Amino acid sequence: MSGHSKWHSIKHKKMAMDARKGKIFTKIIREIIVAAKTGGPNPDTNPRLRLAIEKAKSVNMPNENIQRAIKKGSGEEGGVNYEQVTYEGYGPGGVAVFVEVLTDNKNRSASEIRSIFSRHNGNLAGAGSVSWIFERKGLINVKKENVDEERLMAIILDAGAEDMRVEKDSYDIITNVENFENVKKAIEDNNIPIENTSITYIPKNTVNLEGKDAENLLKLLDELEESEDVQNVYANFDISDEIIEKISK
Repeated sequence: MSGHSKWHSIKHKKMAMDARKGKIFTKIIREIIVAAKTGGPNPDTNPRLRLAIEKAKSVNMPNENIQRAIKKGSGEEGGVNYEQVTYEGYGPGGVAVFVEVLTDNKNRSASEIRSIFSRHNGNLAGAGSVSWIFERKGLINVKKENVDEERLMAIILDAGAEDMRVEKDSYDIITNVENFENVKKAIEDNNIPIENTSITYIPKNTVNLEGKDAENLLKLLDELEESEDVQNVYANFDISDEIIEKISK
């Protein structure tokens, strides 16, 4: 998980940088529209929408943008009809890659995703080929400097968390999707700052990569995430923090 933790930390910082350029707004707006369309416009009764709004606020998206997206999703205002699509494939070294997309043109998205895989020594595969490797989980990240490990462990286990993985500078708290909100609330109720949260896919096993394969894989993941249609990318890699730091600079 350490390689993943480092990579997600770098992605989180990059998201903040992209937000200043407005690049991340498009993806979050799409998520808000689809969340409101599928689960209703009230974030109190729609966890997916609530999480999307939290992400929007974390990158300082204006509230009027958020409300306009909710109205588009709920049908109050006209808008584009986005479809949810997933793509599965393999990257360098046989790493499984699972991609979530929201698109208004499936043919365009499929062509672009296939091209990105091909450019980085990867290939798309059929539905179900790699999705079985991943489990849908809640993930909550807390900085070590903000709480003692034993205290945090007691709080989250009492609230129903499954596991807590200790990383270099932070704790990764893993929950099942049903208990995600309960665990998050328990942490907040104890006045412990949360760095970031997500509903994500966590691999059951990982593939260790080094050298050129590691470099090509991270380039593949980075280019996939740069695609406007791509919402999330998951992969079962294990790359050392040192290599990730070196490649990401």
